[in-house]
Amino acid sequence: MSVNASRAYLQAAQAAQKSLSIGDNDDGLIEGAGGFSDMLSSAVSKAGQAGMTAENAISTAAMGNADLVDVVTAVAAAEATLETVVAVRDEVIKAYQEILRMPI
Repeated sequence: MSVNASRAYLQAAQAAQKSLSIGDNDDGLIEGAGGFSDMLSSAVSKAGQAGMTAENAISTAAMGNADLVDVVTAVAAAEATLETVVAVRDEVIKAYQEILRMPI
């Protein structure tokens, strides 16, 4: 694990936030009311932060400056976050496939 991995987490979170913010706001939603895109953006950002926290804990432990319990806790939190992201992705794909199967 390296600092490059933590940079990749950050870049992925930034790219996801950029892709969510692209587009016109002609969807009829009230500005600032929150919505699915805000929730998704927040979740992606938190997932990236969890990964970066785990990477930083691992780097600190490799230098001998961190407690092993802190490292294991950070890695477990990052793993749980990743599993949640994958589960949400799977449900979104299922919903999309269900929409595709609907008769016109």
